Amino acid sequence: MRRAGLRWYPRQVKIGLLHYSGPPTVGGVEQTLAFHAHQLVSSGHEPFLLVGSGAPLGQGIGVRVIPRVSSRHPDVMAVKAELDRGVVSGAFHSLSDLLRQDLAEAAQPLDVLIVHNALSLHKNLPLTTALWDLQQAGAWRRMIGWHHDLAWARPEYAAELHPGEPWELLRLPCPGVLHVTVSEAQRVPLADLMALPLEAITVIPPGVDPAGFGRWGSRTRQIYSDLGLDRADLILLLPARVTRRKNIELAIGITAALRTEGLADVRLLVSGPPGPHNPANQTYLDELMAHAAGLSVSSQVHFLGAGDAPPLDDQTVAELFDLADALLFTSRAEGFGIPILEAGLARLPVFCTDIPPFRESGQSDVTYLSLDSAPGDAAAAILRTLQDDPRYRLRRRVLRDFTWSRLVRERLLPLLAGMPDA
Repeated sequence: MRRAGLRWYPRQVKIGLLHYSGPPTVGGVEQTLAFHAHQLVSSGHEPFLLVGSGAPLGQGIGVRVIPRVSSRHPDVMAVKAELDRGVVSGAFHSLSDLLRQDLAEAAQPLDVLIVHNALSLHKNLPLTTALWDLQQAGAWRRMIGWHHDLAWARPEYAAELHPGEPWELLRLPCPGVLHVTVSEAQRVPLADLMALPLEAITVIPPGVDPAGFGRWGSRTRQIYSDLGLDRADLILLLPARVTRRKNIELAIGITAALRTEGLADVRLLVSGPPGPHNPANQTYLDELMAHAAGLSVSSQVHFLGAGDAPPLDDQTVAELFDLADALLFTSRAEGFGIPILEAGLARLPVFCTDIPPFRESGQSDVTYLSLDSAPGDAAAAILRTLQDDPRYRLRRRVLRDFTWSRLVRERLLPLLAGMPDA
């Protein structure tokens, strides 16, 4: 299907990602390139890094190093020293010509070229000029200018910028280019600088990688991916074996009740398998699964230790504390309550039943739920506590709006799909 004025791309799109340098150079833009490339591959596309320096990223991601794209190339630095004094020499034009040849060859197979910073920053003005020339010559089907920094908006760069070209190119809208800024705070000055309406500029911020930040192992990453936990509104962890004294039916009831409180996608992760010392525990698991089905939360209650999968190892269970938003511990009887201590180490809010061992370990630092509480009352208490906790609110907002997977899926891919025909 094709709509007038919009390009409905095939499954695999060749997308060039251009910057002065790529990974393993450490920097925010280099990190953006790496995560965008990995997420685009996962979405079925074909990203290709065009960088002045860099190394292979694996996963089928192409990397082409064009040394003169680097802001640190000796020829580029020599020309920049002249430009900073307002001198546009023959060396500048020669370098622009060489870059034009390099990029024309590299861009030949691309559907889209995403240019990071080179259209608004003065670190390699021969590159900026070459990109303008090639864009106007139709060297690629579409170009996106991705602006992390704006030279003309930074007072500390004023002495290095002069009237006329090539400096003026950094504050002019290159014809046919779509513009992206990394924040609303950058969007407004870019609109003023280039005399563009705000709606002509898309904001797509950089993100975070929960799995990488938490140093999750492969099993935890698989759980997160297979269960689609990046889409969840709330993740509750119940780290226990499936035995009747754990009172897991109350946790399931609370999970269902939280949906009626306005959380569309609540997940309950039960980490342990059925207890090995009582054959009746398998019957209890069957009852719990039927209970979840009766409350229409079968797809939201996950018994991670059930079935044919091997039991979770200690490292994976520890990583679940990092993955979860809160500990929900609904036991009727316990000897002590070690998971409450582990939740404390993980800085997790704790919601547990009001029994003496939990009073001993949790003291006044957890939220207690009466064993006689209706699931709806317990759910309301949990939600009130979480909504009053700025750390939880920040965590949820980050996971909702700033993970690389969601940013690419919900912002970058729609931008590519909605690009007008060249």
